[in-house]
Amino acid sequence: MTSLSRRAFVASLLTLGLGISSDARSQGTPAATATLFQNVRIFDGKGSALSAPSNVLIKGNVIARISTAPIAADPGTTVIAGGGRTLMPGLIDAHWHAMLIRVNPITAMGDVGYNNLLAAAEATATLMRGFTTVRDLGGPAFGLKRAIDEGITAGPRIYPAGAIITITGGHGDFRQLYELPRTIGGMRTRMEQVGGSIVADSPDEVRLRAREQLMQGASQIKLTAGGGVASPHSPLDVSTFTEEELIAAVQAAENWGTYVAAHAYTPASIQRAVVSGVKVIEHGHLMDEATAKLMAEKGVWLSFQPFTDAAPAATMAPANQRRLMQVITGTERTVALAKKYKLKMAFGTDVLFSPAAAARQGAELAKMQKWFSAAEALAMATGTNGELLKLSGPRDPYPGKLGVVEQGALADLLLVDGDPLTNIRLIEDPAKNFVVIMKDGSVYKNTLGR
Repeated sequence: MTSLSRRAFVASLLTLGLGISSDARSQGTPAATATLFQNVRIFDGKGSALSAPSNVLIKGNVIARISTAPIAADPGTTVIAGGGRTLMPGLIDAHWHAMLIRVNPITAMGDVGYNNLLAAAEATATLMRGFTTVRDLGGPAFGLKRAIDEGITAGPRIYPAGAIITITGGHGDFRQLYELPRTIGGMRTRMEQVGGSIVADSPDEVRLRAREQLMQGASQIKLTAGGGVASPHSPLDVSTFTEEELIAAVQAAENWGTYVAAHAYTPASIQRAVVSGVKVIEHGHLMDEATAKLMAEKGVWLSFQPFTDAAPAATMAPANQRRLMQVITGTERTVALAKKYKLKMAFGTDVLFSPAAAARQGAELAKMQKWFSAAEALAMATGTNGELLKLSGPRDPYPGKLGVVEQGALADLLLVDGDPLTNIRLIEDPAKNFVVIMKDGSVYKNTLGR
C-alpha cells in the first residue's frame, strides 16, 4: 500500500469515527487528485481582512489557483461549496510536545509501545482541532512523525527536536535523586533511554547530544538555558548551560544548516543564549527591557505562550506552584516589551502532561486577543509561525510555504463556519466550527459534503 493510499485509508477510518456519513465525506482524498473550494472568503495568514468571494483550486498537495472568477472543475475534482465561509491556513503550534500530552512524568518513562499509541491518538485529535503543523520541542517524536508522514496514522506535520538537552539538575532533568551520581560516559538513565530529555554537562557532551538528535532527523535543537516550572530540580533563577556549552550546540546545529531554540525565562539566561548564537527564545516571560532590546538587535525570535491561567498550579508541588505564579506575573510585561521592540513573535502552547489542556489548544490562541487583534493573533499562528519553521533550512522536513493561502503554498487549510477575524473564539470549538480540515491536499474532515 502506498503512502497516499494509506493516508486515504486512515482518513476514511477517521471519518467513520467522527460519525460523518459516507455520502458527506471526501476525507482521505489522495493528494494526487484535485479539490475546488467555491465561494469562500480567504484569510491568507498575513493580512487584516477577508478577501472578496473567491474560488481556490488544490492540485496534489499545493494551492494551484486562487480566483474571484469561476474556476472550471475537471472530471474527478472534489467540489466543496463554501457558502461564503472563511478559508484560512491550518493552524501552527510553535511549541508542542506530541509525545508528552497523554502521559505524566512517570508513565512517560514506562511502556514505550503504549505511549506511542497514546501519542498517535493525541496526534489525530490535534489535527482535528485544526492544527495541521506543530513544532515539537522535546520528546521522542521521530517515529510518530514518520507514521504520520507515511499515512499510517492521522496527525499534523511535525518539526521534531528530539530529546531536550539539559544539564544535571536543569529543566528537563526528571531523574530521581537515587539515580545520582551520574557517571560521565556511563549507562543512560531511563529518562534518556526513552528520548524525552538527555543530560549534557560539558561542551563536548552538548555537541555529541545535539549531533545525535540531528542524526535521528531533528529539524532544530532544543536546550534548556534556565530553570523551568514543571521539572523537580530547576528553580527559575538558575542559568544552566555555560556560554561555551551553548556555543557548542549552536555550532553543531549550524553545521547541519539549522538552529538552536532555548528555553529561558530570566534576563541572564536569555542574554547568555542570545550572545551564544541561539536563534529562538522559548517563553521569555521574565525578560527585562535590556534583554528585549538585545533580542531585537540580534534578530532573535520570541516563541511565546499566553501563560495567564493559575489553574494548573492546583496539581503541582508547592515549589512548582510558586514558579508558575512567577511566570504568570511576567506575561504582561513580556508582551509589552515584545511589542515595543517589535520582536519576531511566534505563538505556541507548551502543553505538557494534560490531555484536558491540549483540548483547549484553540482557546489558548484565542487568549492572544487580550493583546492583539484577531487578525494579528491568527497571523501569528499561521503565516508568522510558518516563517519560523523555515529557520530549519535544509533540515526542513516539509519544503514549501506553510501558514498562508496563496498560489504555490502547501495545501493545509481550514474552512470555518463564520468569520474568525470578527470572532476569534470560533477556533475554541473546532468540532463545530471547522467544517473542513485539509492537510497536504488531503481532506480529513468534511461535514458539508460535495
